[in-house]
Amino acid sequence: MAERLVFIVAVSATDSRLDKYLSLQSPISSRSRAEYLIDSGLVTVNGKPAKASYKLKIDDKVEVDFPTPKSTEIKPFDIPLDIQFEDDDIIVVNKPAGLVVHPAAGHENDTLVNALMAHTKNLSMKFGEDRPGIVHRIDKETSGLLVVAKNDSSHQHLSDQFKARSINRLYEAVCIGEPKQSEAKITSIIARHPNDRKRFASVKDTRGKIITTPTDDITIGKIAITSYKVLKSKTTASLVQLKLFTGRTHQIRVHMSELGHPLLGDKLYSTAAASKKIAGEMKLETDAMNRFLLHAKVLGFIHPKTEKEMNFEVDWSTQEKAFIQKWFP
Repeated sequence: MAERLVFIVAVSATDSRLDKYLSLQSPISSRSRAEYLIDSGLVTVNGKPAKASYKLKIDDKVEVDFPTPKSTEIKPFDIPLDIQFEDDDIIVVNKPAGLVVHPAAGHENDTLVNALMAHTKNLSMKFGEDRPGIVHRIDKETSGLLVVAKNDSSHQHLSDQFKARSINRLYEAVCIGEPKQSEAKITSIIARHPNDRKRFASVKDTRGKIITTPTDDITIGKIAITSYKVLKSKTTASLVQLKLFTGRTHQIRVHMSELGHPLLGDKLYSTAAASKKIAGEMKLETDAMNRFLLHAKVLGFIHPKTEKEMNFEVDWSTQEKAFIQKWFP
């Protein structure tokens, strides 16, 4: 049976957007979850379907129906998994570059989720989506660490940590050029690119300046915060460490591109001018890897059941590690 949640809007939530309001309610706890439920027609306000942008009024009755789990529709895909840790509640996996995290158009049966389904029958299905166990995601071409929930309780506990920004996520990347500042924090509001649906971009004001502080009149996008530190650099490219405080789609790629230093190998966010800086042997080796160089190296969180702090670290794969050691000795 589907689970129904009922919320009565208080005075303090008057004029809030429906999606933002739901993202603050447990067990939804994220904007993406709220948007999924609204888009799926599983949310009503006063008995009628409502858009994500609906502005709530005092005493509005918001009802949410969670769908029946659809795990049986996902086909197992038996490929080796690089599991760093597993118990009855979580799995920590090192995802290789080139593997999509969950089923989507063009990748229905060959994703990490399909591989997890072949590995275990115990995965969280809290929201009844085609994403069992998936608490957070990284791009197809990004390699590195992910934590997967094996039950609904663990999923909720981990989701709360992501929402509270208490998860420690450190990435390494190679970017084109050399940032002027050796370390800095980047803050913006990231939304779909206005002209290219495949890309994301920071929201700008009427003068074309990137907006760094959310206001009530900004109705699109989500706050995105990234810090970076240059580890090693040369004129053509730099090895950087990045810390995610939020987890927006393409966040690191967007921020580094808008900084003027797109990730090496990132065909979607790189510019012609930036790409020209990479030539000769470095270009040949970059093309051979057929990916952008971004790696989720460190992941730290509180175990959802034992409450113990857990920290994991994985290195780049062999080819990428050799490339980095060669160009950034």
